[in-house]
Amino acid sequence: MAGTLLYVVTLLTALGFMLIGYDNGVMGGIINEAPFQTTFHHPSSSLLGTIVAIYEIGCCAGSIMTAFVGERLGRKRSIMIGAVVMLGGAGFQAGVSSSGAMIGARVVSGLGMGFLNSTMPVLQSEVSPKASRGRFVCFQLTLLNLGIMIAYWTGYGFAFVDGSKAWRIPVAMQAIFIIPILVLVFIVPESPRWLASHGRSQESLEVLARLQGKPIDHADVVAQHREIQQAVEIEQSLGSGKWSDLLHEDDLKSRRRLIIACAIQFFQQIGGINGLIFYMGNFFALVSDKPALLAGAVFTWFFAASFIPWFLIDSLGRRKLFLACIAGMAAIFAIETGLVYKVQTTNSKVAGGVATAFMFIFMGLFTIGFQANVWCYTAEIQPLRMRQKGASIATACNWITNYAVVQFTPSGIANLGWKFYIIFAVINAAFLPPIYFFFPETKGLSLEAIDLIFAPTAAQEAGEDKLQVAHLEQTNTREGDVELKE
Repeated sequence: MAGTLLYVVTLLTALGFMLIGYDNGVMGGIINEAPFQTTFHHPSSSLLGTIVAIYEIGCCAGSIMTAFVGERLGRKRSIMIGAVVMLGGAGFQAGVSSSGAMIGARVVSGLGMGFLNSTMPVLQSEVSPKASRGRFVCFQLTLLNLGIMIAYWTGYGFAFVDGSKAWRIPVAMQAIFIIPILVLVFIVPESPRWLASHGRSQESLEVLARLQGKPIDHADVVAQHREIQQAVEIEQSLGSGKWSDLLHEDDLKSRRRLIIACAIQFFQQIGGINGLIFYMGNFFALVSDKPALLAGAVFTWFFAASFIPWFLIDSLGRRKLFLACIAGMAAIFAIETGLVYKVQTTNSKVAGGVATAFMFIFMGLFTIGFQANVWCYTAEIQPLRMRQKGASIATACNWITNYAVVQFTPSGIANLGWKFYIIFAVINAAFLPPIYFFFPETKGLSLEAIDLIFAPTAAQEAGEDKLQVAHLEQTNTREGDVELKE
């Protein structure tokens, strides 16, 4: 049975993901409304794209900064810094009245988000039980989608309000999530795996006991602590943890694992999801006369559908969900291309309705197989001493790709119309071969046992044969499932 601390940490990271979702959705709900357009003197599609997308540049810079300082700071202090910077950025955004100032304010907010977004998934993966680690990350992403839904409906509600407060209040509402994060981060302890890797073994043992809700000398607590310590010793013996480890292939395959993490983050964003999230109203304007209402409805469905992977990610595994859902997303983009063409050339209401229905299906497929899955995989695929660096660099890849997609989407829709969507159909289809051939399965394995996929020699030196560990993992997973049912 999990301890209370596990749920407190999960609440902290959940608020962080809800903030990510709210920030992703809030601009999409206000940028096309008259109060925002009036305040910023009706910006061109290019300037509007910059106002929205520059946030991703800040996020990317924050992620890179976290890669350099996050491991030294620890998970707690990295989150604290991110939340403080974001609180200042939210106030800055809510108070500006010019495009240049808004761009600067969004960069500041992005810097803070880079710290949070690089650290929250790592912290959650390091405290979650291996048998249900994916489910815990799914919970975070469900709340991210809740944040997007709240942002869109908030924007829709304030569309009926006059004056600049119609957009300033939704922007300022980020503080509703940030302030509780600052309170909770003072309550929770540091990650047990970070403590162990920094020579604080006894503190690590105490935190593990609190996370499991068991005495410090309980067999399960001692066994997990021993496993973590063995992983630390292996990595220290190999010299793992230096930046140079990312540039050459060491015994832990650190470079290969970083490439996998960066690739899956790149795939998630270049596939077009945030182009749709930020500009969902623009898409529905192509096929419907009620774009804002439909956008709110689709994000309500996006939130509801995000409960589905809770029951799949730790049973079907990461790879099957990636492959099945991405194949479906590629097919839907191809279908949408034809439907939007039909709407634009014949003004067909039927085609518009079908296009809307397929967009609902697309968002469902994305959240089932390509949302929580990515954040879970990115954190767990990294070796312990490289986890913060690797996760931060992979997150930076996510944000810089996000920036590119959000920047070119308004111009793409304006200039290419229906042709714009075939690009994403081809891109999504191209993800399937590398995932099938190069991405290993990680479900049910402890973070330490994942090293065995890449470094069997190191595992044997620690006295654990790969097959024996696999057997133990399967046994522990079954026992964990029974414990969860009880």
